[in-house]
Amino acid sequence: MKDARIIPISLPTPFAVGDVNIYLVRGEALTLVDAGPNTKEAAAVLKKELADQGLSLNDIDQVVLTHHHADHAGLLDEFPAGVKIIGHPFNEPYISQNPDFIEKQKSFFTYLFQRFGVPGDMKPPGLTVKASYRFSCNRTLTETVSEGAQIDGLEGWRVLETPGHATSHIVLYHEELGSMLGGDLLLKPSSSNPLLEVPQKGGKRPTPLLDYLESLGRLQELPLNIIYPGHGEEITTVNKLVAKRLEKQRNRAEEVYRILSEKTHSPYQICQKLFPAVYEKELFLTMSETIGQLDDLESQGRIGAETANGIDYYYAK
Repeated sequence: MKDARIIPISLPTPFAVGDVNIYLVRGEALTLVDAGPNTKEAAAVLKKELADQGLSLNDIDQVVLTHHHADHAGLLDEFPAGVKIIGHPFNEPYISQNPDFIEKQKSFFTYLFQRFGVPGDMKPPGLTVKASYRFSCNRTLTETVSEGAQIDGLEGWRVLETPGHATSHIVLYHEELGSMLGGDLLLKPSSSNPLLEVPQKGGKRPTPLLDYLESLGRLQELPLNIIYPGHGEEITTVNKLVAKRLEKQRNRAEEVYRILSEKTHSPYQICQKLFPAVYEKELFLTMSETIGQLDDLESQGRIGAETANGIDYYYAK
């Protein structure tokens, strides 16, 4: 059952995913969950939708980010200085466009893609990093939250950390209502993309698909009646959709295992076979998906890797 205190607002985006859903939550504090992309079109729609509720941007007490991606955070630039901006601490270097962090991203992905066997004449990863900020913001968090946190003004809701699609990803869960403000954790139209990211705490790179599968598993353990997602319509058959996503993942992993059973491949060579029509245009997305499959199979002990001439090659055991 939908909650009358949660008002969905659909905003246009310049991305292939289409419109993004943000949510106005009427409680002790007037809260907006996510903000939309930093475009004139999205800003105009947001202001009109708020006006239809008798509100303006100045009336919003706080914005809670489910994650840092531009289609969810970019319009923070439109909000007055006094609004609280709340999210996981991993949002910070992205939404503030920290220059040292951006350079770290460029260096990290340049090195990583070389290890993956991506030819030097392909689109440089640094350009993809730069493009990811095009519709983003330049703001800073005023409050950080982590697993189990409760946010002032949002009585009954608590934060769950659900990394995978982004390391910064959180959801808001209301146990009594069986409701979740879910960001991009689970979507009806398509699977969420677990995207490669630079490690923020040092050490090894994140394994986004493994994190995502664990986050999906958490959904199966919760009594959920409805998820209000970041894209597409509300989800009321949560376990059924999660099972569908997990089955798709198993099938894709088996496809990669079959490829490696034939002979050793670099990640780039596997990416070419998995996505022959789109890998050149969507190299970062398709490489993220490919590496996710390799991480999954490696975690199961089904494949191994060896390095030759600075390139990683994977083989079936």
